[in-house]
Amino acid sequence: MPDEETKNDRPKQPNVAEDVGALLTGLKTTLAETFKPVVTTMYPEDKTPRSERYGGRHYLRRYDDGLERCIGCELCAAACPVGCILVIAAENSDEERVSPGERYAKTYEINMLRCIFCGYCEEACPVQAIVLGPEYELSDVSREKFIYTKERLLEPLPPAVQARLDGKKAT
Repeated sequence: MPDEETKNDRPKQPNVAEDVGALLTGLKTTLAETFKPVVTTMYPEDKTPRSERYGGRHYLRRYDDGLERCIGCELCAAACPVGCILVIAAENSDEERVSPGERYAKTYEINMLRCIFCGYCEEACPVQAIVLGPEYELSDVSREKFIYTKERLLEPLPPAVQARLDGKKAT
């Protein structure tokens, strides 16, 4: 019995044929990759396509009549696992209506440095006010510019609404 244990414990003798086979397999892989055509994307002129489900920069959406979709419910802030969203709600008035609900988001900020782009805010929103768009180029030169305010997040007004507002200002 003791002799059998010592025979199994000995290191395996090197096998030259196995080593040469492994070397040839590696060389085959290297040569196959060498002769494949090179695919280079000339970024930033050419951009690679993103999948449909890609979630990049955040946008606050509006209704077709120009009213903001956000009703200031703060569900997006509650759903955010890193706490990068700040929403401060205020009451709507009949004289100056901002959103269709009773409240609107007076302050809406997202700290993009803390955001992990998980999309929970988008899923939690009952009116689909916050969406993650396809934009992924979010670099800037200072940390302060990464706190996106409501003005920076809001989509522009629809052209018909903007023309109507411009007409009111002219008269």
